[in-house]
Amino acid sequence: MMPPALPTFDDLLDAAARIAPHARVTPVLRSHALDELSGAQLHFKAEPLQRSGAFKFRGACNAVWSLDETAARRGVVTHSSGNHGAALALASATRGIACHVVVPEGAVEAKLASIRRYGAILHRCAAGIAAREAMCAQVQADTGAELVHPYTDARVIAGQGTAAMELINHTGPLDALVIPVGGGGLASGTAIAAAALAPQCKVFAAEPEGAADTARSLALGRHDVDFVPDTICDGLRGSLGEPNFAILRDHGVQAIVVDDAATTAAMRLLWQVLKLIVEPSSAIALAAVLQQPERFAGQRVGLILSGGNVDLDALPWSAP
Repeated sequence: MMPPALPTFDDLLDAAARIAPHARVTPVLRSHALDELSGAQLHFKAEPLQRSGAFKFRGACNAVWSLDETAARRGVVTHSSGNHGAALALASATRGIACHVVVPEGAVEAKLASIRRYGAILHRCAAGIAAREAMCAQVQADTGAELVHPYTDARVIAGQGTAAMELINHTGPLDALVIPVGGGGLASGTAIAAAALAPQCKVFAAEPEGAADTARSLALGRHDVDFVPDTICDGLRGSLGEPNFAILRDHGVQAIVVDDAATTAAMRLLWQVLKLIVEPSSAIALAAVLQQPERFAGQRVGLILSGGNVDLDALPWSAP
């Protein structure tokens, strides 16, 4: 039996307690140079310093440690092109259970290496969500493993929301929170956390121009994810989940669409100024703020830098 589709703030509190022995409380970084450049006071939640190199460990850890003993013995399965797969593999290792990860063709090799490093069993499939889900179903049938969906699972959403909880508890009330959005696990968890801890805070979801299904869905008022992704933000190519859309819509989250050139420039800035390795899917949060300075001028803005799992042999500013 899957948990309820839409988590509550109480679920986030439970997740925070559950993952506390395993997850890191990541630092909040500041930069006078980036404050001046943006015209705002920026507070960066440094999730590249989280275990497995991304916020994804929070949700994966909460899901793994939510399992009863009988389910845990059968292991877990997911589909992932990178960060969630690595996070679930590491979370499973903390409990000593099996982890199966379905990976599509074309996934970033550096991220696949991380999944292997944490001990997961990899299952290859064709690109596309239908192929991923079919392979997951086959692994479930063969092993009895519990499906931990990368972003629609309520346990995952609740775990991801703990990053925003930590950020707000560290900084005090914020005027705005900016997070990347792909499938919507982090964005929806953040929306729930902000509504409870800083109800005056506006939440903005930054997404790539080549995968702007969240902006389109929110504008239409209905879930519309019929698109083919085309972006360097490999972690944001997945389509927005249906429960995630419902949470974002109900909490009044606004989308900001960013082109890849602006994301690359922001990524380079973060490497140079914060001295923090971030991936494009993470840098898009700063790119969104810099793209619309009038929206954030003079405000206290929290940004969740979601991860730093970069293919160092294929940096976006390197010559081909």
